[in-house]
Amino acid sequence: MAGTLKKISGPAFLAAAAADVYTPPAATIYTVIKHIHLVNKDASARTATLYVGATGGSSSGTEILAAYSIAVGGVYDMYFQPGLRMASTDFLSGLASSVSTVTITVMGEQNVV
Repeated sequence: MAGTLKKISGPAFLAAAAADVYTPPAATIYTVIKHIHLVNKDASARTATLYVGATGGSSSGTEILAAYSIAVGGVYDMYFQPGLRMASTDFLSGLASSVSTVTITVMGEQNVV
């Protein structure tokens, strides 16, 4: 339903290599990401990188967050106002500096084209 905030992805760990966090549901739907929440659950500072583009993408120039350091037990919140529009061909992918250390949750809205 348009205008209704919903969980788009997660909470889940980011992988240590670029992997999809959000996969578009169908060609008839577009998603508007409003909020991305990252948590470092490790005993060391860790970095997170997020990309918008092709599936499993990690192409230079497609970063929306580049090697951002998150303190031990820290959180980082990204808010997009009015929103980050994701077409049916756009994937959100990401990675952390170490596997099973940084969790991600993505909130947004989904709308019919």
